[in-house]
Amino acid sequence: MLVLKNKGTSSLLKSEKKSLFRFLVLYMAMVILMITLLSVFYYQSQEKLMLAQERAILSKYAYIQTKRLKVLHHFFDERTTYPRDPRFRSAIYDNEFVKIFSLIEEKNINFDREIYIAGNMIHFIETLDNYYLGARYLVIEIDDDTGWRTEIWKRIFGYGSAIFIFFMLFGFYLAKLFLKPMRDSIVLLDRFIKDTTHELNAPLSAILANIEMMDMDVMAEKNKKRLARINIAAKTVSTLYQDLTYLTLEHERRNEDELVEIKPLLEDRVEYFNVWIQSKKLECLMDMEDVAIVIDKRKLTRVIDNLISNAIKYNQRGGTIGFELKEGMLMVWDTGIGIEKEKIPFMFDRYMRFNESEGGFGIGLSIVKKILDEYHISIEVESEIKKGTRIIIKW
Repeated sequence: MLVLKNKGTSSLLKSEKKSLFRFLVLYMAMVILMITLLSVFYYQSQEKLMLAQERAILSKYAYIQTKRLKVLHHFFDERTTYPRDPRFRSAIYDNEFVKIFSLIEEKNINFDREIYIAGNMIHFIETLDNYYLGARYLVIEIDDDTGWRTEIWKRIFGYGSAIFIFFMLFGFYLAKLFLKPMRDSIVLLDRFIKDTTHELNAPLSAILANIEMMDMDVMAEKNKKRLARINIAAKTVSTLYQDLTYLTLEHERRNEDELVEIKPLLEDRVEYFNVWIQSKKLECLMDMEDVAIVIDKRKLTRVIDNLISNAIKYNQRGGTIGFELKEGMLMVWDTGIGIEKEKIPFMFDRYMRFNESEGGFGIGLSIVKKILDEYHISIEVESEIKKGTRIIIKW
């Protein structure tokens, strides 16, 4: 299915990055394990191949040395010098593995194996049928040419690197393939929101305008309460509409930066949400200084509206909302339900909701983060379950 991509969905969400990171770590671990096992198998097979080639040469040396021992054995009264050969070193042992004579450098001989490597030397054990000079075992020792080992390591690193790069590229392709359904769903949801947002403007504006024009003085008390509830609902939908409009249209517009006095703007937005604040019987504490910042006022309004609406929405009835404003810092805090510490890094992801009992699309805080990032303003969140949340903005 073809879908239109929105700029806001062109980058990976934090939760997607985490899923991608976990998949790639697991995938890389499996690839490295597979390459390591293949390397070990290849190394051992090449070592066996080298020893098989050396076995033929050492068998020839053992045959020559055996002939010399035979001659020495028969003419021992005339000759007492052990036969030597510049091509190899040798030793003879009796039936109890006791050394009779030795020219080899290795002291500990493994008589359980016919040919093996010890250090930088190769040893070959020949069992003698005739006990010349009382010898049962003839040991042939030569220096190991480590060139074969160097060549094997070169091949392992060369082919191993090529295989690793190939599987990594394949892994990225698989990860992209796995994430595609999720990305398509997000893009489809963005498209749905964009299409429906246009239809909300006219009826919502009519509702709010008519609420403002209604004469409260002649209205019965029970109707005043009903109207207040309608007003709260309308403003809640209005905030959501403003977020959706920003998400689909306004964030692509050019910034109109100006020097904005934060205190009066904050007071104005608190007054805007006052009906909602009163409905939950919240106490509003303000400790604010006169502070100004250069920013697009519409975007700053979106930030403040979302922080206030969240502080109201997730607060307990009869709780408190606090504002502290001073040069370079704005803090909004509440005495609400709080959020688990491990979930805080994901609360700015779009469509991320941790409380299903409250409405919304989970886009408000993602807009807040996007705007603050745009102006290089930092945001910190401190929260404790059932005690509340403090959101601190610094510039």
